[in-house]
Amino acid sequence: METLTVRRVVEAPVADVFDWCATTTHYTRSPYVLAARLARRGADAPYGVGAVRVHTWLIGRFRERITAYDPPYGFDYTVERSFPPARHRLGRMTFSETPGGTLVEWTTTFEVRAPFAAATLTRVFAEPVVAHVFGDILRAADAALTGGADHR
Repeated sequence: METLTVRRVVEAPVADVFDWCATTTHYTRSPYVLAARLARRGADAPYGVGAVRVHTWLIGRFRERITAYDPPYGFDYTVERSFPPARHRLGRMTFSETPGGTLVEWTTTFEVRAPFAAATLTRVFAEPVVAHVFGDILRAADAALTGGADHR
């Protein structure tokens, strides 16, 4: 399995950045995310523990369950199902105040399921694509929260 972390400072308060990133429907502001919806509400908050989010990207479909929820500092999730198939150990987004805004660290540990060369396929193909999409979603968050244009 490979662990990937994408970091970005978003020029907005930590609570605003957390709320934007926890709300999965915002992800469609990235052209790589075709659809995103909340399939099941969480126990104590719409996107809290137990919430189920479904994302359709240009490269696949992912059903995620929120496993930890600590606003405005972070949340964890696991991908329960995906197409193409992948093994997923952990997804985590953390948020911390920093000069100039909020540092977002988005980490995922995963591996593409394949009959052979799964580690190579993950590292060479899937990891760069996932990093690009994560980065684009965080660029969209920055643009939405600062009222600025998204300069890709």
